[in-house]
Formats: sequence, C-alpha cells, structure tokens
Amino acid sequence: MTLKLSRRLLPGVLGIGVLAAAAAPALRAQAGAPATASRAPVLGVDTAGFDRSVRPQDDFFRYVHGGWLKTTEIPADRTGLGSFDLLDEQSNAAMREIIERAAATPNRQPGSELQKVGDLYLSYMDTAAIEAAGIRPVQGELARIAALRDRGQLPELFASLARTGVQTPFSFNVRQDPRVATRYIAGVGQSGLGLPDRDYYLKQDANFQETRAAYQRYVETLFRLAGQPDPAGAARSVIALETQLAGRHWDRARSRDREATYNLRTAAELDRLTPGFSWTRYLRATGAERTPGVVVSQPDYLQAMDSILGRTPLPVVKQYLTYKVLDEAAATLPRAFAQARFDFRDRVLSGTQAPRPRWNRAVGVVNRNLGEAAGRLYVEQHFTPAQKARMEGMISNLLAAYREGIDQLDWMSPATKAQAQAKLAKFNVKIGYPERWRDYSSLEVRPGDLAGNLRRASEFRFAEMVGRLGRPIDRSEWAMTPQTVNAYYSSTMNEIVFPAAILQPPFFNPDADDAVNYGAIGAVIGHEISHGFDDQGSRSDGEGNLRNWWSDADLAEFKTRGDALVEQYGAFEPVPGTRINGRLTLGENIGDLSGVTMAYNAYRRSLGGREAPVIAGFTGDQRFFLGFAGIWRAKEREASLQRQLLSDPHSPGEFRTNVPLRNMPQFYAAFGVKEGDGMYLPADKRVKVW
Repeated sequence: MTLKLSRRLLPGVLGIGVLAAAAAPALRAQAGAPATASRAPVLGVDTAGFDRSVRPQDDFFRYVHGGWLKTTEIPADRTGLGSFDLLDEQSNAAMREIIERAAATPNRQPGSELQKVGDLYLSYMDTAAIEAAGIRPVQGELARIAALRDRGQLPELFASLARTGVQTPFSFNVRQDPRVATRYIAGVGQSGLGLPDRDYYLKQDANFQETRAAYQRYVETLFRLAGQPDPAGAARSVIALETQLAGRHWDRARSRDREATYNLRTAAELDRLTPGFSWTRYLRATGAERTPGVVVSQPDYLQAMDSILGRTPLPVVKQYLTYKVLDEAAATLPRAFAQARFDFRDRVLSGTQAPRPRWNRAVGVVNRNLGEAAGRLYVEQHFTPAQKARMEGMISNLLAAYREGIDQLDWMSPATKAQAQAKLAKFNVKIGYPERWRDYSSLEVRPGDLAGNLRRASEFRFAEMVGRLGRPIDRSEWAMTPQTVNAYYSSTMNEIVFPAAILQPPFFNPDADDAVNYGAIGAVIGHEISHGFDDQGSRSDGEGNLRNWWSDADLAEFKTRGDALVEQYGAFEPVPGTRINGRLTLGENIGDLSGVTMAYNAYRRSLGGREAPVIAGFTGDQRFFLGFAGIWRAKEREASLQRQLLSDPHSPGEFRTNVPLRNMPQFYAAFGVKEGDGMYLPADKRVKVW
C-alpha cells in the first residue's frame, strides 16, 4: 500500500471547533501580508501559491493552492503537475548527473555496477542502433507464437512470455503468503487487458467509445508496422477477445478485498478448475513447482478465461499474443512504434502532449532495471545521517501518538485495543535506503544492446522472484528504490518504508519548524502507519498474517465508520459523470484521515505542553495544516484524472486535502470553521477512525 500510485504515483468524539483567541489576529495578519523570499524558508510554505480570494474556511485546498492553479500550466510532456512531480524531476535530474558520469567514466570494469548502469543508459540513448535493429529484437518471440500448433502448448508459451515481461491473460507472482507470512508462495490473478480498466471496454459513454476507437487504431498500427497480415481485422479480433476477458474481471474495489482474493489451491485443484489449461505444466515451466500452493485472486475469472480461450480460434489467440509482444516492446523499438505507443497510451489515455526528453526516459529505464545499483550512488550524494536521525525521531513520536490514540478510542473494546497495540509494537521501520543492497552480478548488460539488456533484466527479476520459493523471508528487501518519491506499508512484512528521495521539501524541510514538517512528512508517516489499520491492512496481525483479531462488535463499528467515509468521498464528482469511488479509495482515505490526525497529535506531543510561536502570521496549528495541504498540490489533465478515478485507489489531491480536514475538530479550531462554511460538516457526520 503506497502513499501514491501511478503518477501521483501516496488514507473520536467530534465537536465543532472554535477559533482560538490568539489565532484570529494571526490569520488576519497573514491575510494582508505579502509573501517574501525571506519568510518562505522560515515558514516552509509557498505563500505565493495562495489564493487570498478564497477563505480557508470554505476551500482549504484552493486557499493554499488556488494562485498556483491559476498561473501554472501543465508541461506538454506531463499528465499533471504537483508536489510529487516536482520531486520526481529533482530526483531524475540528480540521477541523470550520476548516470551520465558513470557512462562517461573511462575503462569501466566489465561486470561492475558502474559499467552496467552506464551501458544500459547509453544503449537507450543510442537511437541509431535501435533504428538499425528494426523489429529483430522481438522476432524470436513472434516466431515462437507463430509456431503455436494447439492450445496444449499455451502453459509453456505463457511462462516464456512472463519471463520477459509480456502480458498474458493472467498475472503470476511469487510473494509472501498473506496467511502464513513466514513462507513464499505463488499467486495468480486476472490480467490480459490492454486498456487501464474493465470499464474502458464496457461503458458506452461517448468518451469511452472514442477511446476504444483510438485503441483499435493503435493495435492496427502495431500490426501494420510489424508486417502482420490484415492489421485491421487482427486488431478487431484482439479487442474482441480482450472485451470478453474484461467482462469477467472483478472490479477494482472487489479486488482490494484481501479475504475474497485469498483462495488457496493446489496445482491439481487448479487443473480441475481450468481443464483446458495445465497449471502443473505452467508452474514447472516457470520454475515454481516448489510452491506450497497457489493463491488465486479471482477463481471464477480463471474459469471464465479457460472457457474464453477454449472457444477462441487459435489464429486469434496468436494475434492477441503477437500484439502483447509488440505493445510491451514498442517504446524501445524504432521511432514509428514508439510514436504510435505514445500517441495512444500517453496522448489519448492521459492527455500528454509530448514525450518526455529521451534522457529522462533513459533514467527511468535504469531506475527500473538497475534501481538499487543507481540508488546506491544517489544515497552517497543526496542523503545525510542527519536526515535519517530527524526522521527516526518523528517516526518514534508518531508511533507514540498512535499508542496513545488507540488507548483513547471510545468505540473499541479493551480486548481489541490490546491486539491493535500488539500489532503496532511489531512495526518495522526502514528509512532512506536498504541495509543490504541487491546483487546484480548475474545480470549481463552489453553495450549497444538495449533490447537484449531489457530482456535479460526481466529474466533476472523473474528468476530472482521464483528463486524465493523455499527460502526464508528476506526482511532486508525493499519494494522501492532510494531515488523513488513515495513511501509504502507492507501488510505481510508489517513495515513502513520511506525512501530517501521523499525526504525533501515540501515533504521534509530541514529549515522549517516542526509544525510544517509534522503536517507534511509527519502526515506521510502517519498515513503509512495507518495502512496497517485501514480496511484491508487491519486484517493482518503483527506477524503479517491475514487473521481476524477483532471482536464482532468492534469490527461492525469499524465498518460503519468506513462506510461513512465511503459516502463522503463518493459525493464528489471531479470529472462530469465520474465520481470518486469511495469503496476503491477507502484504504487510502483512511490512511489520509488517520495519518493527519495522528501527525497532529504527535506534533502537539512534541511541544511538551508549550505553545508554538507565531511565524509569518500563522500559529503552529495553522502551519501544521498548511504543511499538510502542501504535499497534495496537484493539477491534472482531465483524461488522466478520468483514468485515476477508474483505476487508482488514491483520491485526487484536492480531496486528499479537504475531506480529511472536514472531519478534524482541530482544523475547525485552528481556522475558525463554523456552520455555513464550505469546509464545515455537522458534528454527527464527521468520522474518526483512529
């Protein structure tokens, strides 16, 4: 569970707040005060981005970001712009300098990480070699698909494609067993769609029909560029097959349910479920036959998939797999393929007007394939022991605030509180970078061989993943690189992880006072801790095992509070005709609300009973909430926002700011929110979870 997904990538007894006597003049003083360069570093908040015509009591997001929203244009190569994006840019620029220095180092030792990082980057930048290679890099896979004689060969073919990162009608992975977190196990689930979500195939609104028409043109273009027969007919057949699969997909909200998606089967049981597809042979072909079982996310989908493939003519199955190979490789094939992919996947689906600079894409390739090798170089130059020490102190304070908060809950029984405290006590914390770096010694990177490098990198990751089976859990492993601007909680590890790159303004500002930092990075810390206690994370215990540790009455009350949040978020319609899916976003929304609540409590705890000074006209509590709003600054293209609403478990930034604060009496007190104000919710409608 992350703080953000996709591009944005990282949700009590309530009373009506009253504006404190000291806060009113402070707010009035700031309202008339100009923002100056000398104040900004001390305050740690971008007051130049404020919209003074909007009252904070009516729309806090636009009060803090309205001026920025009015004057900021989304760059042509972006789907949107916001706090995460700006830090992404900083991280990418730092990585470019590091990687290009590695690439320019003379006499790099063959097989060293420096050689691999440099040569992978240079192989992506070598457009002449890419053009000269044409489609030769994928001809081996295309030939194997063309040679398919009957459906009985599909298990081995699907396994081969999975090794190189090509999509098949189902997903496959090896991970910790959610119910027995001390072992690794194989898992399979629904997949196979070329559009972002089942709704893109099934909805009949005009914009979805236009998207499907553009998708048809894209698939047809790939077939034509690759010299495949009847490109238009093949594209229609592929999309018809995907539409059948989409009709049997679970929706994303249902697929979040960790109980519903835990269905343990043996290979023999799976073979009986799908008589036309041998899972025994598939597992053997992947090297995963040692798995103690298979966790199936959507059993009825697999059954339907088997039936669909069984009645689909073999030539259509081959067209489908051919398209999957071309789509996966298109970005690294000659320019015509890459342009076709951009025109659909970026321009149509997300509204992006121009590709990212090639160096930027090359940095992304290095980060995805040699992330920790490059990340080690990043940490040496961009992360200090002082940053880690300050984070450790804040995390310790947040965990203490959670302990106190659990004890003070008026809706939870003592027995369930004891279980929650036991889980919290076992939280593991990782900050900055791994203590043990990934070993890339078996990955070969050759100069001037982009396609081969990426194929070998995919095979390396696949072998590493399958190789976990039968081994002890590697608790030193990170799911993100140090240069990633994000954070996450792992339910099976019961750990919170904060990569180095997120520890920068506006998330963490060493020059700002604690109020702003607790509102920003403190809320991020609280958010990730809260994922251990959201609607899904709360189903695991302190050992990482999926187990119900709740009393029936407490679980019912917890669900009631969650349902109230679902209703709150579901009332908003960011794109005409598309509301926030409150059920899909519930885990992140609980993380946001509980995270900022606990961060506030930790901030007040850090004051030791003293009152914070007024800085630049703002009280400490006001600065805390300004810091919180600052991390959710975002401006989005409509196509990208539409995609997020359908497929992303995170709410848009505006609602990640305003909705949690509408539920916090501390915000009402800090800014004098009263009945009739836009941020006001009646006391009986406010939600407190943790």
